[in-house]
Amino acid sequence: MGETTGMRRLRKTERRDQILLELRLKPHVRIAELATRFGVSSETVRRDVEELSRTGLISRAHGGASAAPPGLRPDLDARNRARLPERERIGRLAASLVQDGDTLMIDAGSTTLQLARFLAFAGTAVVAITNSLQVAMALGQSRGARVVLCPGDYLPAEAAVTGPEALDFIGRHSVDKCLLGAAGLDDGGVSEGVAGFAAIKRAMLRQAAAPHFLIDASKFGMRHLESVAAIGALGTVIADREPPPELAGALTEAGVQVLLAPGT
Repeated sequence: MGETTGMRRLRKTERRDQILLELRLKPHVRIAELATRFGVSSETVRRDVEELSRTGLISRAHGGASAAPPGLRPDLDARNRARLPERERIGRLAASLVQDGDTLMIDAGSTTLQLARFLAFAGTAVVAITNSLQVAMALGQSRGARVVLCPGDYLPAEAAVTGPEALDFIGRHSVDKCLLGAAGLDDGGVSEGVAGFAAIKRAMLRQAAAPHFLIDASKFGMRHLESVAAIGALGTVIADREPPPELAGALTEAGVQVLLAPGT
């Protein structure tokens, strides 16, 4: 089947977002049906499905794809590979909001790792407290940054620490800004699926004057096991794309500032 020309072609990232959206609404989608809808070849959709499956976001099935099993979360390496251009854009914009002299708290996550990289590239002079080994290593390459790593119980799958020692340590510090990732954002607020991460995020929120959430569009409309913060407590959301209308309305009504990272 050749690619059709009578409709606007979706970009690769848009097609993959649509596949994820479909699988939130029904348990299985067929490659042939998606190819017809997108106006592309079945082979193009098959490559999309294979990439999403490789990163753990969906499961391949005969002739199509199925939603990943409930509660299954891709590991850190898989998340670091997924939607990388979008997360780089978010990280770059978030880094531009940080000024020399700022004190920060940055939690563990694939998007906050991109923030740390761009802060290091810029050489921004900050003091940053983090529970993430990857964030600490990336930002620690900057001569302008002082990085403080939380103590705590180590989670190898996340390269991060959690637990009472980490929470107590965070509670003894106050910062200008916290920059946090999120597993899900819907009209109820931000939620998290990794055990211990929600408590870390809540502790950082309490100690920061200005909260910022770095959330890529694949997290819109998702709700996970544990609530982090109600929608009115989010402060600023930095995203790669406009939230869907219902969520955008809820954010506006709650007074949350939404900043969109410019495209490439």
